[in-house]
Amino acid sequence: MSKKAAAPTARFLTGSLMHHVLVMAGTGAIGLVAVFAVDLINLFYISRLGEQSIAAAVGFAGVVAFFHTSICIGLMIGITACVARLIGANRLPDARRMATHSLLIMVAVTAVLGVGTVLFLHPLLAALGATDEVARLAQRYLTVTMPSLPLLGLGMANSALLRSVGDARRSMMVTLCAAAITACLDPLFIFVFGLGLDGAAIVAVISRSVMVTLGMHGVWRVHHLLGNVERARLAEDARALAAIAGPAVLTNLATPVGAAFVTHSVAQFGASAVAGQATIDRVTPVAFGLIYSLSGAVGPILSQNLGAQQFDRVREGMRASLWFMLLAVGAAWLLLALLQGPLIRAFSLEGMAAEMVHAFCSWVCASFFFAGALFVANAAFNNLGRPLWSTGFNWARATLGTIPFAWWGAHYGPVHIMAGQGAGLVIFGTLAMWASLRLTRQLGAGGTPTGLATAH
Repeated sequence: MSKKAAAPTARFLTGSLMHHVLVMAGTGAIGLVAVFAVDLINLFYISRLGEQSIAAAVGFAGVVAFFHTSICIGLMIGITACVARLIGANRLPDARRMATHSLLIMVAVTAVLGVGTVLFLHPLLAALGATDEVARLAQRYLTVTMPSLPLLGLGMANSALLRSVGDARRSMMVTLCAAAITACLDPLFIFVFGLGLDGAAIVAVISRSVMVTLGMHGVWRVHHLLGNVERARLAEDARALAAIAGPAVLTNLATPVGAAFVTHSVAQFGASAVAGQATIDRVTPVAFGLIYSLSGAVGPILSQNLGAQQFDRVREGMRASLWFMLLAVGAAWLLLALLQGPLIRAFSLEGMAAEMVHAFCSWVCASFFFAGALFVANAAFNNLGRPLWSTGFNWARATLGTIPFAWWGAHYGPVHIMAGQGAGLVIFGTLAMWASLRLTRQLGAGGTPTGLATAH
């Protein structure tokens, strides 16, 4: 290995932790928002076609795709935690081997998911409440985008590897450039070429290809973070990755499961309500991108300091993350409240859809203070040896904290369904934060939490 191959360094062991959180969460948010912005941009241009059935179809397709994105993000969390911890412990050859094997595992998982989804599209959409023309359009869109799921997974895995070495800028650019490609090509394919919904699907595949190209360049050519495939260690590394990524994937799947139940509940109020829910589902991760990025952003910071046995910095990193979350949610809530009128007009929303977006921007989105607390807690659980705690809290929020409240809200209307979701967040976000703070206080007192030995 050349001298250049020793590039990975533990950047988070010194310096201001608030600065590290700001840089990693800020750049991570831009990168993560770019992933979700692709869907938002697609919906924006499709809404200009003026057909509510197409907008509703994109809404149902988005719920299906949300499952896949959640699985990829869960794998990203595992990849970042494993590789960053090895780098923090100065075990660079092991970090390179783990990075290479992680990419192989990501491609294999997403290939199976993509093919499986195409085979079972009709029953999946029917279960969500899609019928007739809306179901047909959603199936057509997903038939084009699902086979390219390995490209999305590989691009996101490369972004995770770049974050594990602290290269927040390149990690951001991987997804930001893909979103820029979407913004430029969507009008051409949808309107100029006259392809409509099919054009949006084709552009999604192109943007994923851009993610892979840029990500591989940063990981392989710039940071020399990839080693040789070692078949004798592949199963061992897969188990180490699964120990963190498995619970993280299960954790992340809780959100789309809850979203699927909500979509099914909203569907009974017609295409307008589904279009309103689709708009909210795509605006939310863009508006609250800083919050969505916290789990992945805080992870490398906690992992590197944990690997170096700097427990005080782990606790300080948690406190900095909480302050950052409070400021970020407050700013996003203010912007949504001020811009709700232009937002409703931009997406051509009327009736029930406009009422839903108005309620969300005015007061329902305040529940994201507790969503942010849950995301910070997830970062602590995933990187401090308690990934199953993260799984438990997220599934409790998605089931006990969503289904009964959404069922109650469905008796009164879509706005009450959203309010029910918010109530569940308040309860389980508070409980998760309390548990994570107790966990970090134990560091150094009686040894590190169990489960850390799984990252070889």
